[in-house]
Amino acid sequence: MVAKEAAGRAKPGRAAAPPGRRARPRQAEVAGLAGVSQATVSLVLSGRDLATGRPISAETRAKVLDAARSLGYVPDPAASRLAAARNNLLGVFSFTATFPTDVRHSYYPFLVGVEQEAAAQGYDLVLFTGSSTGGAGARGAGALNRVRLADGCLFLGRHAPADELGRLVADGFPVVHVGRRDEPEGLAWVGADYVSASREVVTALAGLGHRRVLLVREDDDAPASTDRERGFLDGLADSGLPAGAGAVFRSGDPSRDLTADRVRAWLAEGVTAFVAEETDTGAAWRALRTAVDEAGLDCPGEVSLALLGSPPADLADEPAPTGFDIPRPALGGEAVRLLAARIAGGPAEGTLVACAFRPGTTAGPPAAS
Repeated sequence: MVAKEAAGRAKPGRAAAPPGRRARPRQAEVAGLAGVSQATVSLVLSGRDLATGRPISAETRAKVLDAARSLGYVPDPAASRLAAARNNLLGVFSFTATFPTDVRHSYYPFLVGVEQEAAAQGYDLVLFTGSSTGGAGARGAGALNRVRLADGCLFLGRHAPADELGRLVADGFPVVHVGRRDEPEGLAWVGADYVSASREVVTALAGLGHRRVLLVREDDDAPASTDRERGFLDGLADSGLPAGAGAVFRSGDPSRDLTADRVRAWLAEGVTAFVAEETDTGAAWRALRTAVDEAGLDCPGEVSLALLGSPPADLADEPAPTGFDIPRPALGGEAVRLLAARIAGGPAEGTLVACAFRPGTTAGPPAAS
């Protein structure tokens, strides 16, 4: 009876395994079976002896590995992460008003690419949703400190606070912004090549015979908007078309400022094609389509339209507009690859990904005078 009771008691310093479940073997048991120190076991099983250039003898290594196999030793993932000072977690933080988990959200395809590449890289994801009030949760000193729970973090959104991102960068925390950014200095980013894509759209319109083209955009200095305008103006210049101040119409409220009468006035001045930028709201494209419809104009018979990006989800069933497609899943995947490289000590780089031209059905030759 005494022997039976003793056998049922757990060994000192180790919790008893639940009934019917075998306790996880420890490194100390591997060391005891192999006849080596626990430190040697740790070095062999982690491979750190090879990394330091002082490998343990082949005989000792074989003893440790044989003992580990015979005991069924499996490394504790939590302990391994703590030892490496990493969690194998990538953070994703959005500065948009609603975190992009709805398939209709323009940022959702980014997350598809992020999830697929994170799995391929062996990382889990942590979604930081504290900015769901429109980014207010990301303002103020230390507002982004919670992302340090992960090994590194991806940031999404047209308007990200440079000061807060700068603090993370200065501290050496791996950060990648999805979207080109000029600041803070040292920030890694992955963005779509809006300059080249916008230039290609204007070149296509010029090839159809248009000689006066107007860009409609929101009054916003986000890099995505400025890049589209730059590409638009470059396209006009390359095609020998007027590229002065009158070629761009900026509005803080396109739904109010872009009217049917204004569109008719532009047509009277010789404008035959309009180009709108894509944004989170789609305000410029919505206002342009509404104004053209209210003016009773046929598209593309009487006026041509183009969109620098993709239409809002609620307008996706309309005829495909001439323009370009943003490779959102590819951008998400590239951002994860860059972040993994940053975590491994790689440089902070900026990477541009090409967009695909979309012929669409909203542009044609200009109508005869």
